[in-house]
Amino acid sequence: MESQNTSVNVNAKTLLNHAKTLKLHTGNLVNRSRLKKKCPSSPSEEELPDTLDCSIPQATDAITPEEREELKVSVKLFLCESDQSSIRDAVEMACQTLAVSQLDSVIIAPPGPLEGDSQTLSHLQPAWEGLEALVRSQRIAAIGTSDLDKDLLEQLYNWAQVKPSSNQVNLASCCVMPPDLTAFAKEFDIQLLTHNDPKELMSAATFQEAVQESTQDLQVADWRLEWVLRYSIIVKSRGIIKAKGYLVNARKASP
Repeated sequence: MESQNTSVNVNAKTLLNHAKTLKLHTGNLVNRSRLKKKCPSSPSEEELPDTLDCSIPQATDAITPEEREELKVSVKLFLCESDQSSIRDAVEMACQTLAVSQLDSVIIAPPGPLEGDSQTLSHLQPAWEGLEALVRSQRIAAIGTSDLDKDLLEQLYNWAQVKPSSNQVNLASCCVMPPDLTAFAKEFDIQLLTHNDPKELMSAATFQEAVQESTQDLQVADWRLEWVLRYSIIVKSRGIIKAKGYLVNARKASP
């Protein structure tokens, strides 16, 4: 068993040393038994790829055309940086993974402001413009925000070409919906949702630690976590979650 673990560690280190991009798909967490994948016994079994795609071999969460109308595909995208290309890549990866041409809703959780700063409209604008472009290209049907107070939500609504359809509120820090936010959302038909996600779903340091644990002596400082996407596939008529999973994307800095 020790020699097998050593082999896996060597393989992972070799692959990660060569790769420039890492894509991870957890598969359907509603059925955890599928989270198993055989690793190649040696790096020589396959060409060393520039992109490591760590996912379940079968398209286990793919949606068939026949069932598409019965399902709602909801996504929350946690960004580490407000790069429009990251938003586009995340949405494209979700569409490909789930075999759909359009996501029903995407809620954005942009990267937090610098220490001591508060979130502003200018901080949100780059990410929102990326979402608007995807609505215009029909990759997303509706877009929403997360943790905006009434003033910032109003600023975004007045500025945006594609208006937010929803805003998530973390009830851990606000046990009752603020009356001014509730009144504004009702007036402009913005759905208020609740959540209990941390401000940072996965930090860059946590990601690097996870990679380090799997590969021991691999130098991981060059690997940058770009985004984490959580998707839920809901059966509309029954209100139950058919599938739920995560997509993760990281990139190695150019030498």
